[in-house]
Amino acid sequence: MVDLALKMLLHDKLKFFITVAGVAFAVALVLVQVGLFLGLLDNATVTIEHTNADIWVTSRETPNIDFAHQFSDGLVQRVRSTPGVARADNLIVNFLTISLPNGAQEGSLIYALDNFADWNLPWDVKEGNLTDLKRGRYMFLDDSAVKRYGPFRVGEYREIQQNRFKIIGRTNQARSFTTTPISFMDFDRAQALSPDTLGGQTSYILVKLAPGADARTVRAELQTRLPYNDVFLKDDWARRSRNYWIVSTGLGLNLFVTVFLGCMVGIVVVGQTLYSSTMEHIKEFGTVKAIGGGNADIYKLLAEQSTIAAIVGYLLGIAQAFAMQPLISKIDLKLLIPNWFLVAVFFGSLVMCLGAAMISFRKVASIDPALVFRA
Repeated sequence: MVDLALKMLLHDKLKFFITVAGVAFAVALVLVQVGLFLGLLDNATVTIEHTNADIWVTSRETPNIDFAHQFSDGLVQRVRSTPGVARADNLIVNFLTISLPNGAQEGSLIYALDNFADWNLPWDVKEGNLTDLKRGRYMFLDDSAVKRYGPFRVGEYREIQQNRFKIIGRTNQARSFTTTPISFMDFDRAQALSPDTLGGQTSYILVKLAPGADARTVRAELQTRLPYNDVFLKDDWARRSRNYWIVSTGLGLNLFVTVFLGCMVGIVVVGQTLYSSTMEHIKEFGTVKAIGGGNADIYKLLAEQSTIAAIVGYLLGIAQAFAMQPLISKIDLKLLIPNWFLVAVFFGSLVMCLGAAMISFRKVASIDPALVFRA
């Protein structure tokens, strides 16, 4: 049966190529679109995921990590006195203006802490010593800033809010969802940059739990002590940040539409070519019925054809998607294709092709076996 299905499928190699190309296009479209979507969501929470904080204290209704609201930095003392808390520090995340050597001005997303090393932030330092940030008006700048700011070197100066800062280090992979470059500086320096809005204020309180402490119990106690703030476990805060971009920007709807269109393309192409092939070999299907085969045998034959098309098209599709990864990275985008998603797309492609085979099955199921003996 497999040999018959393969021979019928390869009888017209052009149609077989069109079938496989349709599946490959649908697979590549879904992988690339969803991969870019996952890459964007990774940027939205990359600093949360890499920071060693077990709990985040935020202001009320803060939607995501980039759009922080300020509150009193003195609340950190309440947090530090809470049972189960090993360490707690203030973190400022704020958009400020940076002046470039060519006279242009750009936005910069400032991350400011008293001690970066204790919180694994930034996590990929290419050049410089983070402890030097406390010595004066110094800053670290992420390599992703090159696209917006132009090339820079350690030792150069930039103005932030009309204050001259020296670049003493470079980081990598620290990116925001909004593509605004991230800069790192000392907490006190950041407050002094904008005393009207940041003086005596913080954006977040990072909390590290003591060994053996129960995260949910500590979170509940912190919420009691800070009734006008929100308190999130690390995973909950990351989820909230991702959900904001999915819902508020329409990314979720855009993803659904793209995946739907990709599947429709695959179904239409595979269904049309399999139907055309079936009509050309209608007598062969009649022969199967004439020698005692039933509709189950017919559908098995069609299912084998669609499975072959699905496997070959899937392999070509993932090859195209992975080939695009280095090209996409050159335009400063991230294409993430996790293994679990590859497995999901494979089974989705298989179901898509088997569903398309039903178009042909309805025609073949009504074949009269006597058709074989007619002139």
